[in-house]
Formats: sequence, C-alpha cells, structure tokens
Amino acid sequence: VQLQASGGGLVQAGGSLRLSCAASGNIFSINVIGWYRQAPGKERELVVDIASGGSTNYADSVKGRFTISRDNAKNTVYLQIYSLKPEDTAVYYCNANMSTMGWGISSYRDYWGQGTKVTVSS
Repeated sequence: VQLQASGGGLVQAGGSLRLSCAASGNIFSINVIGWYRQAPGKERELVVDIASGGSTNYADSVKGRFTISRDNAKNTVYLQIYSLKPEDTAVYYCNANMSTMGWGISSYRDYWGQGTKVTVSS
C-alpha cells in the first residue's frame, strides 16, 4: 500500500496549483484522507482532510483558498490551491487512514505519502 503525491512546483504569489494523491495497493477502505504540510524549520501541520462521507476539516490559514476533493472510485484526493502566498511554501504530505486486505481485513492505520514540494515566490 502506498500513497503517491504529485503536483507541487514553483509558482508566483497569487498563482494556483493542484495537488493529487493516489492510494494504491490492497486497499479495503479509506476513512479520512488529507494533506499536511511542513515548512522549513516548522512542525508538520494539518492543512485539510476529508472523511469518507465528504465532511471536511480545513486549517484556518487556508480556508477560502484551498479546496479538497476526493474520488473514491480512484482512491485519489485532490487539493486545489488558489491565491498562493509565500507562507504556503512547504512540503505537502498526503495522509490516509486506511484498512487493507491481506490475510483478512486489517484495522485502520495511518499511511503517509512521500511529499510534494510547493514553493511560492514573492
């Protein structure tokens, strides 16, 4: 089971990006999936997540500029980012709370993707 994040890059302030994170492997169910970020010298923080039923939880700092969505059929989550600011510069990590299939169905646990870097220039 793995999470593959993509879509980061270098953009100017005010620009937009769309991040994607696809989960693959012997997935039985994804509960909550979302994005964290870690800026240089800072702790990793929650950006936004989305539950299987569609409820979302946004950090105050990104409300109105970031939009999360998920495609359950593709086990993929998207993060549309508008009006980027230099303080959004960070490595963005995908996180998913999933159960998997192997010798039966596992209990839910958290998985992390490898991160995608977003750099916003002023």
